[in-house]
Amino acid sequence: MPSLHFPLFIIFFISTYKITNASTSFVSPITRDQSTSLYTISIYTKTPLESTDLLLDLGGKLSWIDCNSYTSTSHHYIPCGTSLCESLASLACSNCFRQTGPGCNNNSCGLFPENPVIRNSVLAQALVDSVALVVNGGEFGELGIVPSFVFSCSDDSLLRGLPDGVSGLAGFGRGNYSLPAQVSSVYASPNIFALCLPSPSATSSGAAFFNTGGPYYFSPGTDLSSHLTYTPLILNPIGFTVITYYKHPSDEYFIGLTSIHINGKPVDINQALLTIDSDGYGGTRLSTVTPYTTLQTSIYLAFIETFVNESAALNLTMTDPVDPFEVCYNVSDVYSTRLGPAFPVIDLVMHSKDVFWRIFGVNSMVKIAGEDGDVWCLGFVDGGEKPRSSVVIGGRQMEDNLLQFDLVSMRLGFSSSVLVHDTNCASFNFTEGPDL
Repeated sequence: MPSLHFPLFIIFFISTYKITNASTSFVSPITRDQSTSLYTISIYTKTPLESTDLLLDLGGKLSWIDCNSYTSTSHHYIPCGTSLCESLASLACSNCFRQTGPGCNNNSCGLFPENPVIRNSVLAQALVDSVALVVNGGEFGELGIVPSFVFSCSDDSLLRGLPDGVSGLAGFGRGNYSLPAQVSSVYASPNIFALCLPSPSATSSGAAFFNTGGPYYFSPGTDLSSHLTYTPLILNPIGFTVITYYKHPSDEYFIGLTSIHINGKPVDINQALLTIDSDGYGGTRLSTVTPYTTLQTSIYLAFIETFVNESAALNLTMTDPVDPFEVCYNVSDVYSTRLGPAFPVIDLVMHSKDVFWRIFGVNSMVKIAGEDGDVWCLGFVDGGEKPRSSVVIGGRQMEDNLLQFDLVSMRLGFSSSVLVHDTNCASFNFTEGPDL
């Protein structure tokens, strides 16, 4: 790795692909890794362009890629002391004592890319190179280029715990150097993006949309933007990263959950836990690297008690738990519906009692195969007595839901399950990628 020690920045790009107009929107496929329950996004990087799979981290400050075997004719490093390096909140300037190349330059802006799954970070060098996304609804193979995309190099140690085949991480956080923010900046478009995560049963990809507030058309011709409900995005003034950035607020997305109802019955919750305190603890955030929703211990215990009682009213009897879940039922005892197994409906109530995110059985329950028969387990887990966030809405509960992150109006649009509208996140019709 490069060593610590504390100029002009010039970037150019030549390509046969064009930068399209400012109103252009883009789309990228999202896949779900069955072994890790994490999500990957496919974009194009380098020159010549090549398809690259990256971990999708909704709260990621910036993107990074393993530079050990990185080859591109258009990459550039960022000299220390430049305005760009300073805007990245760099904590180091580094030199390198091996062959010059991507991730190894003298007087280079140092960054600390992070793996949010294993909570680890390394010192690496910033890099600038080309990124391209498929134009949504464009002609066959049409790409939009981000010619000076800023990210961080890394080494393969940060790939530990990530899905096989990924080369790094795509940060979707609220900072200026996330993937959506940089695409928005290049195309002078509002910073609005949307995610539709595929479910475990999906046979094709979900979708990420950039530079657009809609429409979002899914087969059979359903515009899901017309089914969104909105709630404010809340800023947590304290960031939570492996490397602490002084006075840098969190790049993650928080919302104002005020109560949880199960079949209309309120869960007994200490309201103070649902607000963010002066140290950045509490509140409700969304995470694509947390497989299942986690609840602070007191919230969790009240939650499962209410859920078990409401399930008993449906003549459902618990069976042996399956780690990491505590509440499970035999599949043979449960009716199936188009919205998944017939369990009590969970409502996450936001800033108003009329604004709620409804979770049906298809998102609340996890099917697990067992020697004595399959079971449905409640896909919520105990987050501990003093977690950093009291509620973390995980990937399982976001699957087959359209989520729109509007960084202009600072609001989250959510659809609840799109199965209600006879579609799913895997039914988006992608334009076939370019022949590179």
